[in-house]
Amino acid sequence: MDVIGGKWKPLILWQLKAEKLRFSGLQQSMQGISPKMLTKQLRELEEAGLVLREVYPEIPPRVEYSLTEFGKTVLPVLDALCEWGNKYLDRECVLGKNEELEAADGPALQ
Repeated sequence: MDVIGGKWKPLILWQLKAEKLRFSGLQQSMQGISPKMLTKQLRELEEAGLVLREVYPEIPPRVEYSLTEFGKTVLPVLDALCEWGNKYLDRECVLGKNEELEAADGPALQ
């Protein structure tokens, strides 16, 4: 779970799901992550074999990040988490509305 756990790693993997992205593209799509934290998380994902870092010999250097074939195997897990999260939020929304209705009706008579 440490490989994809935490606040940022699942979001990074999700952003790389469809396309290669440069560091700046990742940072722009993920509000609130510092450059230092993004670098750290990308390095850990690269070491785990989930993310590929491609450096192009250009001036200025261009670096792109993408999912490896192994990294793509985690996508069904992320899809399942996303689906569960949506169901959880729907459930919480319904429960919250029920609590609001009960509070509006006043205390229950015994």
